[in-house]
Amino acid sequence: MDKEAIRAFTARITQASRSELVVILYEITLAKIEEAIKAFNENNPDIYEKELKGAQKCVSELMACLDFRYKISYNLMSLYIYVSKQIISALMKRDPITLQYAKSVMQKLLTGFEEVSKNDNSGPLMKNTQQLYAGLTYGKGTLNETYINPNNKSRGFIA
Repeated sequence: MDKEAIRAFTARITQASRSELVVILYEITLAKIEEAIKAFNENNPDIYEKELKGAQKCVSELMACLDFRYKISYNLMSLYIYVSKQIISALMKRDPITLQYAKSVMQKLLTGFEEVSKNDNSGPLMKNTQQLYAGLTYGKGTLNETYINPNNKSRGFIA
C-alpha cells in the first residue's frame, strides 16, 4: 500500500465511529489483498508476502474485536476463519488463486457493514483528534492538500 493510501486511511480512522472503523478495516484488508495479487503478477514475492501478512493482521483484528454476547459474532468468526485460511493458503502455496474466495467474502461483509455504519450516529470514537478541514492549493507543478485545525489558537493573527 502506498503512502497516500495509508495517509487517507489514517485520516478516516481519526474521524470514524465504531462501525466506520470496521468498514475501514474491511477496506484495508481488501486493499492489501489487491496489492498482493498485483505484486504476484509483477513477480515481486517480498511485497506479495508483506501485503498478505498485513491482510492477515487485519482479519485477526476483526476476530479479536468480536463480542460473543451476540449470536452473529459466532457466524462472523466462522467467516473470518475461512478468510484467514484462504490468505494463509495463498501465502504458503505462493499462489493467489484462493484470494478470490477471501475477497468475495470480505466484499460481501463490507457491503453489509457499510449499511450499518450509515445508521451509526455515535460520532467519532477517538477523542482529542485534530478536526480535518481539507483544502487544495496549487504549487509549481503540483497540487498540495492541507489540513487546518480550527481549534489551534497559535495559527494566524490574534486580535
